[in-house]
Amino acid sequence: MMEGSSLENHKIDVEKNFKKYEKIADKLKAIAHPYRLCIVKGLIDGECNVTTIQECLNLPQSTVSQHISKLKSAGIIEGTRNGLEICYRVVDNDIINIVKLLLND
Repeated sequence: MMEGSSLENHKIDVEKNFKKYEKIADKLKAIAHPYRLCIVKGLIDGECNVTTIQECLNLPQSTVSQHISKLKSAGIIEGTRNGLEICYRVVDNDIINIVKLLLND
């Protein structure tokens, strides 16, 4: 390897910013499933509840709830209770930009 190569220069950056990179990687893992990506895309277009998501994806409610849980744990979406239902929305602007870029929106 050449002395002073770009990769060597990034070694310090990786060590210094590892937690940041780890957090970004965790968010990317959370959307790295076709259904979760679809859920995020749908929620970017407008908030909705689990029943609506379930009907759009034609999946069992339990499956949709598992996907919602992973997205919530990653800090990508949040839910607001309205009576008996919870309406979800995307709250991570970086993920909004990434999904729009990936889907050419």
